[in-house]
Amino acid sequence: MGMTAVEKVLAAKSGRSSVKPGDVVSPDPDYIMIHDGVVMGAKRELDALGISRLAAPDKVLMVTDHDVIYGSPRAAERGAFNRKAAAQWGVKNFFDVGRGGHGHIFPMESGLLLPGMFYFDNDRHATNAGAIGAFGFRMGSEISRVLATGTNWVMVPKTVQLTLKGQLKPGVHARDVGFHFAAMLKQEKLTADLDYRVLEYAGDLDQFDLASRAALCSTPTEIRAYGVFVPPSKAILELAKSRAQRPFIPVYSDVDARYDANLTLDISQLEPQVSLPGSVENAVNVSEVEGTVIDHAFIGSCGSGMWEDMTAAAAILKGRRLAPNVRLFIAPGTEATNRRLAAEGLLGIFIEAGAVMLPPGCGPCNDAVIGPVHSGEVSISTATNNNAGRFGARDAKLYLGSPATVAASAVAGKIADARKMN
Repeated sequence: MGMTAVEKVLAAKSGRSSVKPGDVVSPDPDYIMIHDGVVMGAKRELDALGISRLAAPDKVLMVTDHDVIYGSPRAAERGAFNRKAAAQWGVKNFFDVGRGGHGHIFPMESGLLLPGMFYFDNDRHATNAGAIGAFGFRMGSEISRVLATGTNWVMVPKTVQLTLKGQLKPGVHARDVGFHFAAMLKQEKLTADLDYRVLEYAGDLDQFDLASRAALCSTPTEIRAYGVFVPPSKAILELAKSRAQRPFIPVYSDVDARYDANLTLDISQLEPQVSLPGSVENAVNVSEVEGTVIDHAFIGSCGSGMWEDMTAAAAILKGRRLAPNVRLFIAPGTEATNRRLAAEGLLGIFIEAGAVMLPPGCGPCNDAVIGPVHSGEVSISTATNNNAGRFGARDAKLYLGSPATVAASAVAGKIADARKMN
């Protein structure tokens, strides 16, 4: 019996010829990522145990992306603590403010994270690694154990295969696919359990660039998928080779690999989607909510923060102004994208439209440490989820859409179909 791609990754990193779901392994990671919000807790935990040296400091990526703008003395204290921790631990790959961007984007963009790799991360959106054909595993607060020992036990997850059929119509984006898939599961038009499972895409995937693949990885994370994997296309491999900082070997599932479920989703007739407040699963066609007045909008997050996401928004905003009742926040995913926005004129488009530019990172998606909503306000964004209180006030209404849908809505002052603005 063959193996899935993720099973192959875990087998290779664990020194085994094969693994199967349920096996317990201790993989040797290519990287160990820790984000700014948990460094203090991890270090204090290790200090209390008398552990002052990390097992593999050369593998550690310490990233400042959640709280980039210090909006409180507490945040400033945490930033200063993190800088001292990086020095004491000997972490050379410390991507502080202004040096990398979103930890779930810039490693793929810069050629650090490559096809076939495996890494541990404290954050659940490690699933983004699947966009480049790698596998990221969330450790939560137990990332301190990985820092101390270099690894941790992992139970090999089952894999659900989702075959996408057809080509997306113009004006429909990869985020729309994710929203629609979540809705199909909730409505039981597709049946699968994603809890502690990997969702592996198959089918007509050549139409999706790296940014689109990152978008495909976003929504499954919010419906309990522990990993997402998109087999790298020829174009993705060429992109990875052009940026690679070291050799890599891509992996693909065997034709006789074992899947917990096999699903098929026809995307050829899909319309732009909007997820209604409360859950990504509450997705409907944009026409069903078109005209809903909004106050707040946000474009960014690890699901929609790449260059192509910015260009989709800029195409709508060019030559237009935001509705007077709307404030729009834009957070590019990486410093490289930010520089490119300036060099190619998109930054000017956003500013002229009236958008508020934020530094690369999570932006409001980090529980609205910046750009929050007030009680009773309505928001539409590309955030990873729209759970109550995500942007501050718990009684605010939070909608989700693609970058194009959000940009069009910010201009119209109400939820809008971007296809009508082209």
